[in-house]
Amino acid sequence: MPEPVCPPPLPVTWRPRRARVVAYGFAALIVVGAVVMAVLIAPPFQIADRVAIVAFGCAVAYVLHLLGRVRVEADDEGVTIVNAVRTHRYTWPEVLEVTLLVGDPWPRIDFSDGRTIGAMGIQGSEKARARQATAELEALIRERGEARESR
Repeated sequence: MPEPVCPPPLPVTWRPRRARVVAYGFAALIVVGAVVMAVLIAPPFQIADRVAIVAFGCAVAYVLHLLGRVRVEADDEGVTIVNAVRTHRYTWPEVLEVTLLVGDPWPRIDFSDGRTIGAMGIQGSEKARARQATAELEALIRERGEARESR
């Protein structure tokens, strides 16, 4: 049985490393590529076409930003889960449990209102970091959440 983990000092933020590097790296590459393409494209293309190429590159970069900004934050009041499209905020008494099964892309957090939300800010592909972050979040839930009464 694994050794219990002490809760980390608050506030704490968990974010993926590799996913951020890949997302923001490709976003920069795409924007630079779109600008270069717009400058070097053949003369039949007008200024509107060139602007559209750069705008499309920026739109793709924005989508990659949405994937790169994911994180899980814990503070004295509760947990904030920032996923690609939505941000969820819950107080500690509302947080029941966090689980990360082998092969899962990210942990799932169960809440008292019946919801289960994936926490994309902890990437299962970063195996040791994901297990550590999940264990730290679980320790915080035991210390501050309603789950402490049932365990």
